[in-house]
Amino acid sequence: MKKATSQPATKVKRGKTAKPLAPERIAAILEALKKAYPKAVCALNHRSAWELLVATILSAQCTDVRVNLATPALFKAFPTPKAMAAASLPELEELIRTTGFFRNKAKSIQGAGRVVTEEFGGEVPQTMEELLRIPGAARKTANVVLGSWFGIAVGVVVDTHVLRISRRLELTKETTPEKVEKDLMRVIPQTKWIDFSHEVIFHGRQICIARKPKCVDCTLERLCNSGDKTWNSH
Repeated sequence: MKKATSQPATKVKRGKTAKPLAPERIAAILEALKKAYPKAVCALNHRSAWELLVATILSAQCTDVRVNLATPALFKAFPTPKAMAAASLPELEELIRTTGFFRNKAKSIQGAGRVVTEEFGGEVPQTMEELLRIPGAARKTANVVLGSWFGIAVGVVVDTHVLRISRRLELTKETTPEKVEKDLMRVIPQTKWIDFSHEVIFHGRQICIARKPKCVDCTLERLCNSGDKTWNSH
């Protein structure tokens, strides 16, 4: 007689959700995120729309923590769009060196200062179309500024966390931020767009990390059938 082999108490199930975009499932995801992260806000330190714009440009390929370490000295030296526009590139490069890709970023924030000063009277604009005219500002940056500072929901911020988790939750099958954003805008109510991004980003940093997600601690675990789950309760 063969000796019975022990089996793990919980075996990870790899599959797909029958109706991943069902309204009741979307509502359950949103409710779980809100309950888990009721105070989720933008992690970039800022005191104005201008500071948030610059900080978001600097956050490309860089952590918010590292950006927050660099911006106090940057904004002390060049506190306004006009001052930033007049700064020399070597000065800017030295102040933002630790954020990575500092040469390109220095050109972007200098150009952003120039455009905001010359085209928008020194005030950060409040429309997607105008923000996209600013050097260094793509849709993600524009959505961050519009949502976090002005409270205007015209799109969904899609960073690496939002992209990864949206795919894991089967809210999209796309792989580019632009296409993922369009899918999310179809299934997430517009009134939830701003909070959804903040909450998912917090979730991605704390629980649903890229490698070996902490599924056993996840409040969304029962709603998730991702193929790379590390633990499964259903």
